[in-house]
Amino acid sequence: MNMLELEIVTIACITALACALPGVFLVLRGVSLMSDAISHAILPGIVIMFLLVQSLESPLLIFGAAFSGLLTVVCTELLINSQKLKKDAAIGLVFPLFFSVGVILISQYARNVHLDTDMVLLGELAFASLNRLHIGGVDVGSSALWLMGGILALNALCIRLFMKELQVSSFDPVFATVISVHPVAIYYLLMALTSITAVGAFDVVGAIVVVALMITPPATAYLCTNRLPTLILLSCLFGMGAAVGGYALAASADVSIAGSIASMSGLIFLTALLFAPRKGIIANYMGAKRHANALAPAILCAYLSNKPGNTGWEVDQIANQLGWSIEQINLAIHGAVALEYVVLLMGKVWLTQKGCVFARESTEKFCVFS
Repeated sequence: MNMLELEIVTIACITALACALPGVFLVLRGVSLMSDAISHAILPGIVIMFLLVQSLESPLLIFGAAFSGLLTVVCTELLINSQKLKKDAAIGLVFPLFFSVGVILISQYARNVHLDTDMVLLGELAFASLNRLHIGGVDVGSSALWLMGGILALNALCIRLFMKELQVSSFDPVFATVISVHPVAIYYLLMALTSITAVGAFDVVGAIVVVALMITPPATAYLCTNRLPTLILLSCLFGMGAAVGGYALAASADVSIAGSIASMSGLIFLTALLFAPRKGIIANYMGAKRHANALAPAILCAYLSNKPGNTGWEVDQIANQLGWSIEQINLAIHGAVALEYVVLLMGKVWLTQKGCVFARESTEKFCVFS
């Protein structure tokens, strides 16, 4: 890997870290779609500010974009508070309006400028390192690297300073109000960080990858842990993994870097969805199977205890009555025999005294909880 490639990967990793930090709290608050809204809705702010200053290098574009992002949040909250629309409907109504205005402004007033809808959506990470920052005539590195590094530092500092407030207001806004945390102010701080991050990453990776890096790594980490510090750490690691893996995929297949990063973050999420130790599909399936195996002896004993007399029952007859397969009934009988609830004699299943007591106690507990 040469220096140019190393710089591109570094920019991608720093961008992923900067996006993952506010993304954790967006996922916890259930407002993940707001990142999509902001990353698209900042477009008119960028275009309007460009039309005013006539320069794509002006830092005022960041302020215009951040203002546009916050305006999107305010408009969305006003619609939600009106109780006329639900949260997802309000977000889906506001950000297409803002994004459409930006696209129209580009097509009408910025046709001859390097500001087009393809770059808006996908960005171009390969060109990010070509825009250099010079201080006193000395090349100190890529402008994107310094910009995203500064945004990462800002996000890390704000989360470190307001960790308690962000945590309390994310999990229990009512309690946060009681202890004077001011959840509304914390919410707008989070939205401001999201807007600034989206603005910085906008030209580097584009709107689509901003959403992928801001939501997918935290969502992946959420499948793996319930502890906030671990959630933040895993989100950062998954984001960096998507950045490095996505670049390697793009380099080997000669495809879009931004698209490969988004695809890799999706693959990491799917892997966690399948294999996460607690919330993964396989873990849930195995847990449900263990629960069913543990419950089967109780169902068998309850069934046998409700039959008149204790003359023994054929295995096939019990399976037909309960609608179980031969494998299921054999597992249930094996478990019940091990617990001494039933005995298997002359090809028939007999309920023991211990099994009768267990069936009666299980039925009483079920009736209490019902």
